[in-house]
Amino acid sequence: MEKIGLIGLGVMGAPMCLNLLADGYSVSSVIHRTAPAKELLDAGLDILGSPAEVAAKSDVIILMLPETAHVERVLFGPKGVAENLKAGALVIDMSSISFIETKDFAKRIRESGAAYLDAPVSGGQIGAINRSLTIMVGGASEDFERAKPIFSALGKNITLIGDCGAGQVAKVANQIVVALNIEAVAEALVFASKAGVDPARVRDALMGGFASSRILEVHGERMLKRTFDPGFRISLHQKDLDLALENAKALKLSLPATAMVQELFNSCAANGDGEKDHSTLVTAIERMAAHKLG
Repeated sequence: MEKIGLIGLGVMGAPMCLNLLADGYSVSSVIHRTAPAKELLDAGLDILGSPAEVAAKSDVIILMLPETAHVERVLFGPKGVAENLKAGALVIDMSSISFIETKDFAKRIRESGAAYLDAPVSGGQIGAINRSLTIMVGGASEDFERAKPIFSALGKNITLIGDCGAGQVAKVANQIVVALNIEAVAEALVFASKAGVDPARVRDALMGGFASSRILEVHGERMLKRTFDPGFRISLHQKDLDLALENAKALKLSLPATAMVQELFNSCAANGDGEKDHSTLVTAIERMAAHKLG
């Protein structure tokens, strides 16, 4: 089995790492912000001193980091991955970052004699724990085939979209759809409630019709029960919509509804809710309506 380095042991990276270890992979990492969970160490995770040391030990290096700048620093900064990549190594960036920067990172890694895939995911922490992530991949088909056994340990819906950068484009598209769907569900439920109709019964009715969606099912229930503990934080969705809007500007493309939902997320963050679940967006609609669900 290929030796794996996984850098980024956060909400998503930690359960992904645990699943790889459970499948028998040898996995190494570095301490990023906090010490790794004891269960990872007990499962055999090897902690090394720098990304360069991880690269020297690994055949495949997986990144699961918050932002574009973090990926660039881990890859190309002092004691970065690029300093010690083995010939024929494979770098898989599973972070959600700029597709424009991803193309540049891929070019630089490929010029060093290694391979590169961008493979952002959807499914949140629960998907990472349950190995049910959707994985959207950009890169060469032969590198995709090489990575498939690893991806299969992490997710279920695994799709090669196109060359490097295409996975990131698909992830941004996913986040646009999710954000707009959350906003639509929030509007519909607040509308029903202010009109004097039970929003829970409206949701039940809509679940049997053309308006049915996973967002209506899961986040509609969160809105009604006000269970806003994060599955996916508003701050992270803001980051993804920033990517959408920045890349749209570079493409000379207008995304008006995306910009509007970002402003609603900004309203939530301004009211202290940035670290709550993105279904908390309903509170921005409630504030404008001067009406709470219930």
